[in-house]
Amino acid sequence: MRDRLLLLDSPSIGPKLDARFFALLQAIDATRSLRKAAQTAGYSYKGAWSLLECAAGWVRQPLVTSTPGGRGVGGTQLTEEARTLLQAFRTLEARLDEFLDQQETWLLDQPRITQLLRRYAMKTTARNQLAGTISEFEIGPVTAQATITTPAGYEITATMTAAAAKKLKLRKGLDAIALIKASAVVLVTDFAGYTLSARNQLSGTISRLDKGAVSSLVGLTLPGGMVVTASVTNDAVDGLGLAVGQPATAVFKAYAVMLAVASS
Repeated sequence: MRDRLLLLDSPSIGPKLDARFFALLQAIDATRSLRKAAQTAGYSYKGAWSLLECAAGWVRQPLVTSTPGGRGVGGTQLTEEARTLLQAFRTLEARLDEFLDQQETWLLDQPRITQLLRRYAMKTTARNQLAGTISEFEIGPVTAQATITTPAGYEITATMTAAAAKKLKLRKGLDAIALIKASAVVLVTDFAGYTLSARNQLSGTISRLDKGAVSSLVGLTLPGGMVVTASVTNDAVDGLGLAVGQPATAVFKAYAVMLAVASS
């Protein structure tokens, strides 16, 4: 069997050149700042630079150029080779989506397989579906509170009625998914010395901004790569001057978090 040029990992091109790496290239293209791009893609500055050097060695061409200068002048830019790689990745993503759509159509024609897979598949309108393990759980006469810890170490707290917690049979150590609607997430760019009462506050860097007719979907990448999405009015986007590469904090109350656990 011949060696494959492509090593797909959702997808990836070559060693370590995965979706997160291409998010770094895209952020560099958008911000012209390696430091901002590293935050956007969830890397440290040193880690991003090291990865770019490794990738440049693999393709035997530099992927970025740096030009000194003050504000609005100079910065870090992608080389033509990097743009070629980025375009190839986008094309592969589109082709992979098309392939997966074809396979899903095939699976839907296999009733027994579909029945098995649906045990692990859940479709919901909640944009944010963050999986983890219940690390803390308290239940009282009326309400209950559970904290999910994600694999990256982030804690998300949910508040619910005691009856709901009993129905879900919640306990410490149970795998669960935190569901948060994008409309329930508030983005804060400057706390101005104030402290908020909301239990859940996750800081990261804006990595995506999709503007619609009335509102925008804003993706916030946390260190480690986890993404939280917020639905923000266009007026708010303009008022706060939101842009890719900008640091922000996703804030949402514990009662805005719904928990999902596997049916026993």
